[in-house]
Amino acid sequence: QVQLVESGGGLVQPGGSLRLSCAASGSIFSINAMGWYRQAPGKERELVAAITSGGSTNYADSVKGRFTISRDNAKNTVYLQMNSLKPEDTAVYYCNAAAKIYSDYEEYDYWGQGTQVTVSS
Repeated sequence: QVQLVESGGGLVQPGGSLRLSCAASGSIFSINAMGWYRQAPGKERELVAAITSGGSTNYADSVKGRFTISRDNAKNTVYLQMNSLKPEDTAVYYCNAAAKIYSDYEEYDYWGQGTQVTVSS
């Protein structure tokens, strides 16, 4: 399978910045899209940003202009630069990858364990 490990979360004041990283490893044949989701307590998990292998991106309206997703295909790593953070951004952020492994033709979604982002004064 594919393992995704997130890092970079933490506590930050409103207006501050954080950079999340997610590294994929395992018997990877190819990775198509990668993205970041987030989930706050009592709320549904929502898409924050996504990026294709070719670099096309899309963002949730709530983070446009503040967050930037990027990707290093050689390292199988996706990043999320978060600027001008707001208390409403507080959530567990999950990395997602649509990938194929060598032993299977099918493409599956894989998820990281999540990293906590807390924005508070």
